[in-house]
Amino acid sequence: MKKKNTLFIALCAIPALILVGVFMVYPTLSVFTMAFYRWGGLSPIKEFVGFSNFVTLFSDQNFLRAFQNQILLIVIVTLATIGFSLVFASILVSEKIKGQNFFRIVFYIPNILSVTVIASIFSAIYDPSQGIINGFFRLFNPDHYNIQFLGDPSIVVYAIAFALVWQAIGYYMVMYMASMSNISESLYEAADLEGAGRVRKFTQITIPLIWQNIRTTLTFFIVSNINLSFLFTKIMTNGGPFGASNTFLGYLYNQAYDNSVFGYGMAIATVVFIFTFILVGLINFVTKRKIIQY
Repeated sequence: MKKKNTLFIALCAIPALILVGVFMVYPTLSVFTMAFYRWGGLSPIKEFVGFSNFVTLFSDQNFLRAFQNQILLIVIVTLATIGFSLVFASILVSEKIKGQNFFRIVFYIPNILSVTVIASIFSAIYDPSQGIINGFFRLFNPDHYNIQFLGDPSIVVYAIAFALVWQAIGYYMVMYMASMSNISESLYEAADLEGAGRVRKFTQITIPLIWQNIRTTLTFFIVSNINLSFLFTKIMTNGGPFGASNTFLGYLYNQAYDNSVFGYGMAIATVVFIFTFILVGLINFVTKRKIIQY
């Protein structure tokens, strides 16, 4: 009977394993392999160059700039999104605000919209001549407000970061609200008797008790941030001006598909994979805490 069960489980798992192998494992190994070749992507000629692509990569100022932009977006967007999501979720749950479901829906709406729609909305908001922000400033000083949010290399990354934060807050807020709703009210009542304020209850009761949820969402968000930042920059700026808003995947796309240096693009993909793997492992190690039951 046990052998029959094992055989049945194996037969059920084989199709899934085949799909994973064909569509995930093989393409991933192909990326690592092609990183050692000079290849245009369509040409039948492939020239093995060893680590030459990686040597070129780490002396490529455009890649290093894209790397810095990606780190900046990961830090700013992650801290802002997780922080605001926790605060808003705590306020809606602890203050017993009427219409909680309404606020959940309102905050969650950006996640229903496609990235293309959101990026287009913020492109219109940032427009130097017709955008809402410049229009508001011109009410007070009609002659001097024409800020190039997406055209100024010094602020374009921050403009994109704001759009990323706006898009993600609602999703994580709803997740944290679900976790906070399961915390026993008796813990907060005991804290009130001890004279604890709202901030102390938030930092010493709420955060520790939902820490596992925060860890999970933090890992998930960092990985998704790398993908979403590429989509937002591709639609809003296409990496401009002059590469000032390029990210990991944006630069990879430009090199592999626009410039037809596919092997070089796969070297970038390999570095992105290793960086993401190490970063996720580091985050999980740093945020590891003893699980607190409630």
